[in-house]
Amino acid sequence: MYKIRVSFKQKDLNVFEKLRNYSSSKNDNISKNLKLKKCLVFSKFSRYDYERYFLSKSPQNDLEFEKKVRSKGLNYDRLVEYKTMNSKFEEKVTNCLKELGIEVQVVNRLSCNTKLIEWADIIIPTGGDGTFLLAASQITDNKKIIVGFNSDPNHSEGHLCLPKKFSVNIKEAIKNLQTGNFRWLMRSRIRTKLTAQTFGKPVDLHRMNNDNLLKFNPENGTEVTLPVLALNEVFVGESLSAKASTLDINLDDSSVFTRIKSSGVCITTGTGSTSWYYSMNRLAPDYISILLRLLKSKIDNPELLENNNSLCSELADIYNKSLIFNADDKRMAYTVRDMIVAGVWPSPKGIQPRNFAKKVRLQSLCYDAGLVIDGNISFPFNNNAKATFEIHDEDALRTVIMDP
Repeated sequence: MYKIRVSFKQKDLNVFEKLRNYSSSKNDNISKNLKLKKCLVFSKFSRYDYERYFLSKSPQNDLEFEKKVRSKGLNYDRLVEYKTMNSKFEEKVTNCLKELGIEVQVVNRLSCNTKLIEWADIIIPTGGDGTFLLAASQITDNKKIIVGFNSDPNHSEGHLCLPKKFSVNIKEAIKNLQTGNFRWLMRSRIRTKLTAQTFGKPVDLHRMNNDNLLKFNPENGTEVTLPVLALNEVFVGESLSAKASTLDINLDDSSVFTRIKSSGVCITTGTGSTSWYYSMNRLAPDYISILLRLLKSKIDNPELLENNNSLCSELADIYNKSLIFNADDKRMAYTVRDMIVAGVWPSPKGIQPRNFAKKVRLQSLCYDAGLVIDGNISFPFNNNAKATFEIHDEDALRTVIMDP
């Protein structure tokens, strides 16, 4: 019979905060005495802004706009309230910067361009993780600094932003930057190389204009490096989620390509391990409870498993925290979602549905698939298209850590 011993210690610091405070500055030779003269504030593009953008194609006054928004079943008053809140927060950030003698320009996802990124000493997104990801996607090297402020800390986790106290103490955060009172965190990003017999047109999933996509026009049959790096994850799979995705996968240049059928493959950085990767792999306490009930007949002391709600929650918490890894880790974690394991699948047998790798290669046997970077931009990935995913030091994103 099996025996179990229960000995768990409560963690005194949330795992997300531990990773937020993790520093990777040991070998960094860039000075922390920042001379901030020019700042590009990257504005949150709220749902109100989206509706204005898409409905602006037909001339209308404010009353007509409100009527159309309400006809879509949206809470117009809530959209206005949220837009106003973000605008006021952005104004506070820009005013603080100007008071400290820093020149400021404000952009959003429509107005940002390469010249403005090059102009700035620092990029400051004001919003949540989504705004941070969009701003980060404009940065292509490991020198440009990006620091995010969470504009709504009461309703947004903002894992990529500064700790929530700096949403109130904005000037303190900026002075910390100027005096070097922070640590560098170089967040790993995934570089994707793509080969396709016919390159289809990439799509911005938010249906917005994107300069990088407009310039993407490679010669068919060649291997190209995609113009966007993945800070969180790359997802590959059929566009219709109910359709199985058939892919050949190779890990770390092994001698074998394994053919799999699944709901798609997600390849994640340490930064992304707190995001979609975490959600798709986490265990709920209910699942642990079912397993413990099944174990009762296999252990010497089944009374250990009585009244096990607390034990289930703690086991689930320990397992879920184990999914998260450091943002500067040079490995990627991959997950094969809902992998079909029956008959000849996978072929050959033996591949793990979730593991780490330093290099991942995929070949498509799909009909209408997308290779989606950070849930934002989708590149067609149909039959015989090939992709290689790797992490390179020069692609890292330069962010900062400040103590909460």
